[in-house]
Amino acid sequence: MAASPDATPIAYLTQEFDTPAYIEPLPAGEFRNFQKGLTDVTRSCAMHIQNPSVFEELRKVDALVDQRNEPEIVTERLPFTVRVVRNEEDLRKAVTIRHSAYARHMPVLAQTLSVPEDDDTDEDAVVLLAESKLDGSPLGSVRIQTNRFGPANIEHSLALPNWLANQSIADIRRLGIEQGKSGRLIRMVLFKACLEFCKTNDVAWMVLAAKPPLDRLYVDILFEDVYPDEGLVPLLRANNVPHRVMAFEMETGEQRLTTAKHPLLDFFYHTYHPDINVSSVPSAFGQSHSVQRGVQPGALTTHPRISG
Repeated sequence: MAASPDATPIAYLTQEFDTPAYIEPLPAGEFRNFQKGLTDVTRSCAMHIQNPSVFEELRKVDALVDQRNEPEIVTERLPFTVRVVRNEEDLRKAVTIRHSAYARHMPVLAQTLSVPEDDDTDEDAVVLLAESKLDGSPLGSVRIQTNRFGPANIEHSLALPNWLANQSIADIRRLGIEQGKSGRLIRMVLFKACLEFCKTNDVAWMVLAAKPPLDRLYVDILFEDVYPDEGLVPLLRANNVPHRVMAFEMETGEQRLTTAKHPLLDFFYHTYHPDINVSSVPSAFGQSHSVQRGVQPGALTTHPRISG
């Protein structure tokens, strides 16, 4: 039986009707107004309604509203790919772009980065490589090291605060990108790849250390200070050079960007990039990481921060 919108509230709510057939044609704004009115009326009259199907219909409406309010995921192709380093040749490409990037900003340190580091082949680490679709040349690289099997590298350099020390973390390090106009896009895509890796591996926090002015790049995407009262802290792994240590909470990331009306919200969370592939692969170095192929961004739930 089709529902009549002219019926009285209680009579209307107790009719047998196909909720989606009646609601679907409504524009989004009118639909939300209808749902709000329906919810208010039902709750105010609930004590007078004996028909349990009313509440079932309300549940259907709520579910439909949730579906309508969910952001549409669009697909976007990139002029390059991002994938996990799988063998010695891949690692050489990553080291080449890493060394080139560090040579521009930290030439002394760069002298030690012309060869792979031990952490590159650690069982807790993956190295991501951005490659040109045109000729396969390396465009960028970053290393992700979790504390799944032991302390991450950054935990050997400083004592993390209590609210972070007992969490699953990913130490984001050795970001290097090619010089040029496409550098910002490559950097943001590599960061999104880190997001996808951490999400599918149940990592709670991304942690990194950066020197000014590079620290502003991470403040801009809502990383927060691990030591807000201390500013720059000496980092043992960087010869005690002061760095700004920052963290990004995975479960609140989308909501924080939404609240801030961040211009990269859709790029990070509402766009599917099939050229980003951080899936599990057999490795020439002996480690394997269980990451689902083609993971699309989705809503993240929030949880209370551990205080300490």
